[in-house]
Amino acid sequence: MPRKFKPGEWVKRKGKITAPKMVVLKYVLKKDPFLGSLINDRYLECVWYENGERQSEVFHQNNLIKMIDVGGLFKT
Repeated sequence: MPRKFKPGEWVKRKGKITAPKMVVLKYVLKKDPFLGSLINDRYLECVWYENGERQSEVFHQNNLIKMIDVGGLFKT
């Protein structure tokens, strides 16, 4: 399965209307919670700001969609 995103791209969680717009930082290896072994590298670390605080979380690439940066007067 190929990688879908590049670092610096804007993404959002699929199916979440109120999900924040996030920036892809990097692909990371995820560990199996039961076995402790590495699963694969199709997980992304993403960051966003909420109430002025930096948040980050790891998501599987299939749970994200790419956002189109349309520009304009104000960036969100």
